[in-house]
Amino acid sequence: MGQQILIIGLGQFGMSLARTLSEKGVEVLAVDRNLALVEEASLFVADAMQVRVTDETDMARLEPGKRDAAVCAIGDSSKEDSIICTALLSQLGTPFIVARARDSVHKRILKAVGAHLVINPEREFGRRFATRLINRNMVVDTDLGDDCLLTEIRVQPGMVGKNLIELELPKRFEVMVAGIRSYEDPSKIIHPNPSIPLRADDRLIIVSNERAIVELQKNFR
Repeated sequence: MGQQILIIGLGQFGMSLARTLSEKGVEVLAVDRNLALVEEASLFVADAMQVRVTDETDMARLEPGKRDAAVCAIGDSSKEDSIICTALLSQLGTPFIVARARDSVHKRILKAVGAHLVINPEREFGRRFATRLINRNMVVDTDLGDDCLLTEIRVQPGMVGKNLIELELPKRFEVMVAGIRSYEDPSKIIHPNPSIPLRADDRLIIVSNERAIVELQKNFR
C-alpha cells in the first residue's frame, strides 16, 4: 500500500496539493467543511469528507494516527481554526503534521501546538519566483533547506572553454558542481570531470545558497 496522507482545508493550495499527490499515487483523504469543495475533490482523491475541523469527535473519525502524514492547509479564513486543528492532530497521534502559517507569530504557535513542519506557500512561491525572475539562466531549483539549493543552470558565457579547476567555483563562490547535463544527451546527468572545458550548451547541476547563484552569474555573464 502507498502512502496515506490526510489533507485538511481545500482552498486553492489544499486542492492543488490533493490533486498532485493523488496523481503521484498517494492515497489522499481530503477534508473540508465546505460540501462543494469536498465533492470537487472526490472526483480525484481516494476519499473526501465534510468535517468540522475544530470538533474533536469529527477529527477522531479521520483516524489521523493511522495516516503517514496530515497537512493542515486551512487558509486565511481563520488562524484559530488552523491552530485548533493542528493541536487536535497532535493529540490524536498523527505521525507527521504539516501546517500552513500566515505569519511568523502564527508559525510559532503552530509549532508549539504540535506541527512538525510549518510552511507559508505564498511567501515561498514569491521568493522562488523572484529568484527565477532575476536569474533567468536558472533552469530548475530544489530547496534543500537551511538556505541550500540544488539548482540547474545554463553554463554562463564567461565559463565557456574553461574547466572546473580553472573556475574555482567552490573557493570563489562556495558552489559545488554535482553533475553536468550535456547538450549531446540532455536525458543524462554525468559526473563532472574537472579537467574538461565546459561548452555553451551544457548545464551545471550545483549545490549552493541563493546569494552564490546571483554572484556566480554576475561574474560570468
